[in-house]
Amino acid sequence: MNLPDVSRRRSPVRHEPSLDWPPTPDALRPSPFPHPALQALYSLSRLLLFPAYWSLDQLLGCWAPVARSSSLGWLKVLAGSGAALLSLMVAGLPLALFGLVLWLPLQVWRRPFCYQPPPACWVWPQPWHPPAERVRCFVFFTANLCLLPDGLARFSNLSHSQRRAEAIGTALLGGLQTSHYGAIGCSQSLPGVPGGVLRATIPTGLDFVCLQEVFDLRAARRLVRVLVPNLGPVLYDVGTFGFMPGPYIKVLGSGLLLASRYPLLRATFRCFPNGRREDAMASKGLLSAQAQLGFLDGRRIVGYLHCTHLQAPVEDGHVRCKQLTLLLEWVEEFEAESRQSDEAVAFSVLLGDLNFDNCSQDHAEEQGHKFFSCFQDPCRLGTRQEQPWALGTILSTSMLHHSIASSPEMLRRALEQEKGRRLYLAGPPSGSHSGKSWQGRRLDYITYRGIPDSRLHPEVEQVTFSTALAGLTDHLAVGLKLQVVCS
Repeated sequence: MNLPDVSRRRSPVRHEPSLDWPPTPDALRPSPFPHPALQALYSLSRLLLFPAYWSLDQLLGCWAPVARSSSLGWLKVLAGSGAALLSLMVAGLPLALFGLVLWLPLQVWRRPFCYQPPPACWVWPQPWHPPAERVRCFVFFTANLCLLPDGLARFSNLSHSQRRAEAIGTALLGGLQTSHYGAIGCSQSLPGVPGGVLRATIPTGLDFVCLQEVFDLRAARRLVRVLVPNLGPVLYDVGTFGFMPGPYIKVLGSGLLLASRYPLLRATFRCFPNGRREDAMASKGLLSAQAQLGFLDGRRIVGYLHCTHLQAPVEDGHVRCKQLTLLLEWVEEFEAESRQSDEAVAFSVLLGDLNFDNCSQDHAEEQGHKFFSCFQDPCRLGTRQEQPWALGTILSTSMLHHSIASSPEMLRRALEQEKGRRLYLAGPPSGSHSGKSWQGRRLDYITYRGIPDSRLHPEVEQVTFSTALAGLTDHLAVGLKLQVVCS
């Protein structure tokens, strides 16, 4: 059951809008349950499920290709720790069964995300007041972190999800220490001609962060502890669990996590109904949020954020196309339901891992989808035509632990050269490279659109491809600096 959270608090004094800053999102309560007793039962169910879940996850890790690279080593693992893990899993099954019986019905009352507000000492950014402040920049950031349960992460040649979460949190802090608001944070770029840069650091002055594949809840909580006091409110543990039409049983969430420097007014999540294969067990979908940015002529200025992660297997292009169509429908519904007649909209941004590129013949169906006529992709010139500075964002799994691929600065230098891109960026699904310069497969997108006839116009200032998370995930991170101009 999807229960959208709505907060409609309006300024009681229209001629003094600053009195309503920051707004209070009354409906965005921290607990995903309407009563503390339900939250306590949910916590108990997870505690009962954990021993069997953990031992099963560790057993799966023993079967990962990396664990089996040496047949003798694999046999030792299976005969030693594998036997202990199997015993623990069997011993934990009765508790897990009781926990599952308790966990499943609780999903009826659970809101599909947790909301963590910032601490009382948190200092919100100054609200934007155009036309006195004609231009304001907003910095968006997206990254697929592959923070799966540890055993599953090993199938992507990554492990130690908890340690990686700590290291990722430390890296993100670099982009949270500096923030520029107003025109002084924006350079004057040519409209429609953004620049792209490759950096070894996280973009500074982050305003909105969308992360994918934060499936492991313990890893998510580590990231939340870093993001909340340094960035602002966070939506995490996103997804609808339990039995779904299909029929499916969802045991993993969406993996989405959204953090915002600006106050969040409303949020909702909708799960894709057409997941297949391994994705059928994950609650992939669309997380949408409305943020308040400031005031214009006594009216509230808002921005919309839509975070997603589409179907993964290459051969499921028709599934992704259906999901893209659903995304457009859900975006329109959320924005129509959220928007009040006197609000000014600064931007609508959709970002995340779409799991298809704009260079491979394998993704021809997705590349021609009407999605790209609704949202602007600053890295795209047309179907299978990329900006000359655009880079692929999926790394070669076999090279993840190479010394160069594990160093942000060395990986940045390598990707500046064609030889390095062919070595460290994943090739096309068909396995053959074209004769032209190889830029890699770009699966991670930040797209945007403005509102027709609005006084507020979003324009791209810069796109950033970041190697800051080298060695910690199998994707490059992507940043977008969007300047919004008041006419």
